Amino acid sequence: MIKVRDFRDVDAQPALEGVTMRVVIGPEEGAPFFNMRVFEVQPGHASPHHSHWWEHEVFVLSGQGVVKTDEGDMAIGHG
Repeated sequence: MIKVRDFRDVDAQPALEGVTMRVVIGPEEGAPFFNMRVFEVQPGHASPHHSHWWEHEVFVLSGQGVVKTDEGDMAIGHG
């Protein structure tokens, strides 16, 4: 099954102070082993440093920030 949807049609839920999250694809959409979440992080805010046992991607739609990697901090941004 292929599902096509605009992430902006998914309600944004508060995740942390200054951070909202949209679960675009997940178990409730019929994907028990995959999550696509869109986070909006306001300037001066962040998600806590953490790791997962599963693969983790970051795709920047706009703005800029920093991602912590095993090799050190990496600047990220749109484009």
